[in-house]
Amino acid sequence: MASRSAETTRFGEKRRAIIHAASVLINEAGVKATTLSDVARAIGLNATSITYYFSRKEQLVVAVYEETLDLMERMAADALAEPDPAARLRRYIAEHVALRARIRHGESGLLTALSEIRTLDPEAQAPLLARYREVVDLVRRFFGDAANDRQRALHSARAHVLLEAVMWWPVWSLRYSTLDFPRVSERMFDILAHGIPARAGEWRPQRLENGGWRTQGDAKPTQNDEFLRAATVTINQRGYRGASVNRIARSLNVTKGSFYHHHDAKDDLVLACFQRSYDRLSAAQMAGMDIEADHWARLSSVLGELLEMQFFDAMPLLRTTALQALESEHKVDVVTRSNRLARRFAGMLIDGIADGSVRAIDPLIASQILMSTLNGAYEARNWAARFGDPELAIRTYISTLSSGLLAPVEA
Repeated sequence: MASRSAETTRFGEKRRAIIHAASVLINEAGVKATTLSDVARAIGLNATSITYYFSRKEQLVVAVYEETLDLMERMAADALAEPDPAARLRRYIAEHVALRARIRHGESGLLTALSEIRTLDPEAQAPLLARYREVVDLVRRFFGDAANDRQRALHSARAHVLLEAVMWWPVWSLRYSTLDFPRVSERMFDILAHGIPARAGEWRPQRLENGGWRTQGDAKPTQNDEFLRAATVTINQRGYRGASVNRIARSLNVTKGSFYHHHDAKDDLVLACFQRSYDRLSAAQMAGMDIEADHWARLSSVLGELLEMQFFDAMPLLRTTALQALESEHKVDVVTRSNRLARRFAGMLIDGIADGSVRAIDPLIASQILMSTLNGAYEARNWAARFGDPELAIRTYISTLSSGLLAPVEA
């Protein structure tokens, strides 16, 4: 009996080691590039030994995602046990920051980016997405019970923005020493809890003259523009692996050869999509900086334009989830461009603090929260469509940052 128990323990420990090694590789290179041989090599096994624990790669990938979802559910449940929304928010942020410190100090396999769940077969994908919805529901409950549909919509937006912020945190956390993590945690809490403008709840965007970021309904796009639009939407919906060249070409009713006339490979197309997305975001930023208004009004105008694009434009911005599957050198280039755009937001925030229209917040941290909020807005398209009124949808979503996640909710 003791021997069987020891054997069971060894089996469990080796299985966890395999899952953790796979998690590291998936985070670094994506699902497609991670092989059972790579995982075996990482822990000193041969590929045949791995199949004793996982007969197929997809079984291992599902196990990796299940472990991450288990952890996310525990963290959300721990935070929900706190007595009030402020304590829940503070603990949830602190746990994610502390997790990143543990990973930095050598623990591995603790959290895997979930961006490629949609690339799995439907039967493997469905239960994982259901688990993620359970996590979202726990986070939504941080803010109390919803008395009506309007309050539930607001709580859903708050949960969405918070989850996007903590899931983007691992990317920009690399810019900080772990010695600074406690301060980062408090500054994140302050920004998310109380919002950005000096006058809580203020939201007064101006309509900006279109500098190329809005799709023109009456203008005939080039075939390359159509490829970029179709690829962006397909990758956002299905992930990198699920957005095959055949699927993109079929959605446009063109041949696969037409694709290769414009792009040498799918990675080239993804990079072109990122370039177009960042060009559009940059154009909106520059247009907002030129209007006659204080800097919060300028920033509000930019955010309003970009949220309208994410919610309602035929060509949204490309989700950063596509980053995971890119080769390392391309990934660095994309993150560098993203950081430059975030720095521009930080500059606008600094100018807003100087003119008194923005609270005295940490602009570098707030700029990354702005980036994650905009990036994640695409996933809220169905949520926004249910409002019927585009301006109300945008105002409700941005209230997470104009008023803060802890602002009182009207009955």
